[in-house]
Amino acid sequence: MPKKKNKEVLIPQPQSRFLRVKCLNCGNQQIIFGCSATDVECLVCGKTLLQSTGGKARILTKILEVLS
Repeated sequence: MPKKKNKEVLIPQPQSRFLRVKCLNCGNQQIIFGCSATDVECLVCGKTLLQSTGGKARILTKILEVLS
């Protein structure tokens, strides 16, 4: 039986990211997690920025940047 060559093991990238978002009411910028388990509100005005869905969250505001 021939020897197997060492195969390169690929490490999968995570499906979730941190996001820099901007509140549509007050303009506050905030960093949130894209798969948050709870609803996220703006720290300044209290508007809901993200709704939890059990998986990837529903984002209700403008995404400025995806942080890696």
